[in-house]
Amino acid sequence: MSERRRGLGRGLGALIPAAPTGDRVVSPAIGGLSTTPASAPLLTAERGVAGATVATLPPVSQEGDDPSSSGAPEMPAAPVGAHFAELPLDYITPNPRQPREVFDEDALSELVTSIKEVGLLQPVVVRQVGPTRYELIMGERRFRACREAGLDAIPAIVRATEDEKLLLDALLENLHRAQLNPLEEAAAYDQLLQDFNCTHDQLADRIGRSRPQVSNTLRLLKLSPAVQRRVAAGVLSAGHARALLSVADSEEQDRLAHRIVAEGLSVRAVEEIVTLMGSRPQTATRSKGPRAGARLSPALSDLATRLSDRFETRVKVDLGQKKGKITVEFASMDDLERILGSLAPGEGPVLQRSLLDGDAEDTED
Repeated sequence: MSERRRGLGRGLGALIPAAPTGDRVVSPAIGGLSTTPASAPLLTAERGVAGATVATLPPVSQEGDDPSSSGAPEMPAAPVGAHFAELPLDYITPNPRQPREVFDEDALSELVTSIKEVGLLQPVVVRQVGPTRYELIMGERRFRACREAGLDAIPAIVRATEDEKLLLDALLENLHRAQLNPLEEAAAYDQLLQDFNCTHDQLADRIGRSRPQVSNTLRLLKLSPAVQRRVAAGVLSAGHARALLSVADSEEQDRLAHRIVAEGLSVRAVEEIVTLMGSRPQTATRSKGPRAGARLSPALSDLATRLSDRFETRVKVDLGQKKGKITVEFASMDDLERILGSLAPGEGPVLQRSLLDGDAEDTED
């Protein structure tokens, strides 16, 4: 009876060799370090794990290896760069530069159930940092799920990765899986810019994104903390967040973000509101001397907030040295009628008829 095949297809063992055994020892990740069977049990080609996609892997440093010292006849060099090993979970530490901070608990529970039933179908990727110590590069969700599932060991691809590429590799994995929220992605971009001391164009080339996409994502870090929390929690989309970036005042950002959530405004509606808010820059800078309103700003701001909630639009209360004004914004004639319906019931239709009569007179002339 033929031996039962494990996994799907030929498995990764057919693509990436297991670590060499016998007298000839090849360091999997760090020159001069060898992985003995006691420290890292090997996963042979027949035990390859199905479902993994193998990208081009960096070559492994071979410093300190002397092929002639083994005494074995010279043979063609085996492919190097990465190998399989079934590693105890206690040997692996999480990636300290993991850009992902939020892990969906429901999705993680589903993965735990799947691992208990059929095992882990895709190995994690690690690098060796000591004789029995490995650092996770890719697959933190799988690593966490295996730990919750009670596994003692996990299939892994051991490969060499430099310190400065740890964040880049982890970022690329999460970007390809679309598992980072916009704020996590922006923070990772910012960290990479500092690590590589590169421009937005160079970073875009490294991660396979367009320069405008990188720049627009990085701008999200300029949002107020309250708005950033909403974006990180998924309450606001990246489109809403980018629209809010045009609002310079953080308090205005917070108020508009609250209105977006409360009213379910679309990105287009937010863009129109922001355009209206930015169409009057002269009103904020016209007064040069000290104003009476400056002494009452907290009370006026509270009044403007309550009026904004009452009329469901932006209301500004401005107090000068001798007089003041209240500005109520509207996005369309229908919006104006709605506001007038609250402010002065019955005036909305009258205004509409007056405007129609004016248009008719202009046509006759």
